[in-house]
Amino acid sequence: MATIEGNLWAFNLVRVRVVDVSDDYRLMQPPLPSTYYPVIKEIWLPRMQLPAAIGKLDLMPGYLYDWHEFPSEETGDWYVGVVDEALTHGPHLQVQTPLAS
Repeated sequence: MATIEGNLWAFNLVRVRVVDVSDDYRLMQPPLPSTYYPVIKEIWLPRMQLPAAIGKLDLMPGYLYDWHEFPSEETGDWYVGVVDEALTHGPHLQVQTPLAS
């Protein structure tokens, strides 16, 4: 009987860490390294076509997709930055029009 050695799931699934990057927008700060943000969710997703689909997935209700970073190594974790959706509804986002002279 033939057997398969190793963990095949490790080649077909990737761990995705969803991180909250809302403070970058609240405080108008430059981005930090991915590992510095608070992880709000960890999930395993199929590796197949993940780069094309990651921005379209609803990974965390109440948050909007901002960016993703794939690992430098084949077996590393993916990071997906999300922003609190409430930030898109605040008065701080109103467009200021220049005064007519």
